[in-house]
Amino acid sequence: MGTLLTLNNISALSAILPLIAVALNYRNLDNILRIAAVFFLVAALFELILILAMRLGVANNMPFLHSFIVISISFFSVIYHKAFDTHLFRKTVFVTGSAAIVVVVSNALFLQGIWSYPSLSNTVHSILLILFALLYFYQIFTKQEYVHIEKQALFWINAGVLIYFSVNIFLFMLFNRILEQQIQEFYAIHSVTNILSNILYAIGLSCKPQKTT
Repeated sequence: MGTLLTLNNISALSAILPLIAVALNYRNLDNILRIAAVFFLVAALFELILILAMRLGVANNMPFLHSFIVISISFFSVIYHKAFDTHLFRKTVFVTGSAAIVVVVSNALFLQGIWSYPSLSNTVHSILLILFALLYFYQIFTKQEYVHIEKQALFWINAGVLIYFSVNIFLFMLFNRILEQQIQEFYAIHSVTNILSNILYAIGLSCKPQKTT
């Protein structure tokens, strides 16, 4: 259990990695990356709030999770809407992102409830961002221009998004059915992918602008 707690703490602390990258590379960030930087700051603040809530003995912090999912969907919808080149992909982001927010809010108010773990909301959140990430990879790999994708900031951020949500979607789906004594063990998967994703986000936010040819 000590190892799992340590891993969970490292996962929480890894939220600072994208912020360090932003601080060191802020002048090189374009408008999309600055929006992403604001999101990672908000995400780190929510991580801090959850930690403080636990330390203060708050019995139920689920409303924070429901709220964060809405914020995450909103930010990533804006980010991908700006990142996509085609009207079809942008319309897809607008329609699916809006629908996802409706589902998440409805789930909090009428279905699972704001005091319960948002398993349905996290599942919808994951499906949505997996879709966005796959569409973005499709866009960059089918472009008729030569780019060093490993030097493109959004390539790394998108990779982090895809890894995090594609690995954890099954955990989110089954969370309410996992036995209480097994939750920490299963959540180790979340901690590892969260650390890896934050490293990828930090790499992306450290990239310098690259020209395409």
